[in-house]
Amino acid sequence: MADISLTSAAAARVAAIALKQGRAEPRLRLSVDGGGCAGFQYRFEMADTALADDVQVITDGVGLLVDSISLPLVEGSVVDFVENLGGAAFQVRNPNAASNCGCGTSFSV
Repeated sequence: MADISLTSAAAARVAAIALKQGRAEPRLRLSVDGGGCAGFQYRFEMADTALADDVQVITDGVGLLVDSISLPLVEGSVVDFVENLGGAAFQVRNPNAASNCGCGTSFSV
């Protein structure tokens, strides 16, 4: 099993989005792309199915999918959903990140 997790708050948000979009299974895909102001950036999207190289963890009936290329960059991370005065967003607490940008969506290793 992968060393990555989805908080209950994030799982609840994914479930609400899936329900609103009429998706049969609530799944969030986390991937890492090159770019952003710090070198790598997180990308989130709803997913209908798992791909052959995906690792999936389940929290409260909600799946978090991570592909095999992205997994080493986010291993040990916690994916959360945070609401505050600045807005609401999924956030990744990544122990592999040497630095993060101010917006919290990109990082370096």
